[in-house]
Order: sequence, then C-alpha cells, then structure tokens
Amino acid sequence: MKKGIHPEYHKVTVTCISCGATFESGSTKNEIRVDTCSKCHPFYTGEQKFAVAAGRVDRFNKRVAASKK
Repeated sequence: MKKGIHPEYHKVTVTCISCGATFESGSTKNEIRVDTCSKCHPFYTGEQKFAVAAGRVDRFNKRVAASKK
C-alpha cells in the first residue's frame, strides 16, 4: 500500500434514529446515523407483512376460467 493516499479507518458508533440503538463498526467517517437497524426493521423483527397481490398470470388464468364457463 502507498503511504499517505488512503483515508484513516477507525472504529465509530453507529446510531439508529428510529429506535436509538447503537453499535460499533469501522468506517472512514467520524459518526454514522441510520434510519433503521436490525433491531427495529420489520424484516428482522418478524413483524413484516407480506402482501399477496394478484399478478398478471393469476389475472389471465381467472379470465380464461371465466370465459370457459
């Protein structure tokens, strides 16, 4: 590695704005703020709701079934 061309890499505290959780990480920035973290994101907490949406294939199959009646 060439000396003097790389930014300093140090430990920083990452703060979640939504829930206030903090954890340590490495970065070239002095501090990091995130909107959501793994403690408050619905995917990781198990609160995520999957929307069942009818796609194009489902709509096509419904039309075909209706036309056969």
